[in-house]
Amino acid sequence: MVINYNQFHTLASFTFARYRFDMDWFDRLQLFSPWDYGAITLLFGSWVIIGYLIESPPKTRPSVSVLMAQYRRDWMVQMITRQPRIFDAQILATLRQGTSFFASATMIAIGGCLALFGNMEHFIGVAEDLTLEADPTIVWEIKVLVLLIFLANGFLKFVWSNRLFGYCAVLMAAVPNDPENPLGPTRASKAGEINITAARGFNRGLRSVYFALASTVWLLGAGALIVAVAFTCLVLLRREFASQSRAVLLWPEDSQP
Repeated sequence: MVINYNQFHTLASFTFARYRFDMDWFDRLQLFSPWDYGAITLLFGSWVIIGYLIESPPKTRPSVSVLMAQYRRDWMVQMITRQPRIFDAQILATLRQGTSFFASATMIAIGGCLALFGNMEHFIGVAEDLTLEADPTIVWEIKVLVLLIFLANGFLKFVWSNRLFGYCAVLMAAVPNDPENPLGPTRASKAGEINITAARGFNRGLRSVYFALASTVWLLGAGALIVAVAFTCLVLLRREFASQSRAVLLWPEDSQP
């Protein structure tokens, strides 16, 4: 009987603790309005959809990223006969510096967000002065956590892009200097595809930064976040599908503009 009672008491305590934990999270979720849920769904949904449209656009209207991918392949083909290849090394070094800069910047931003969790009172005071709302601490913490998710994703994409550009450098160095060597075109093609993959990761990191900036507006309310997401999507779509740089890339190769 004693054993059965102890087992029953342990099971009851565990069930009560789990029920209390679930109720605590249910109560916390009720702190957000339907507008908040709609805005955060729009934020993450737009992030995924915009990324898909840019990387897999209609064949009749390619994005700048897709157009540049072919130029990256052509770059590696031209590199086979270029002597010396200092120019190619300088270009690749510049690309790696860009990834390193943004990786460092996002790491600093992540550190700043983590520091906010240790000094939420001052942060909440400033936020309440801007919004004129007195929300519980957990609401502000979740809003900062969403920002942290985008920054962390951007950091990981920039780091991986930097590593892939390093792989590309090794493959470029492995391309034979002799244009007649049959390994030249094959290894140049491999270097081109790795370069494209690295650029894709870099662009994904940049989009994460764009939407991280948009998520900060959630501190002002759900309506402000919806406006910020719409503006971010318009900026990204214009730069990929209606920018002057895209028009230049589409100039005919056999004529002058």
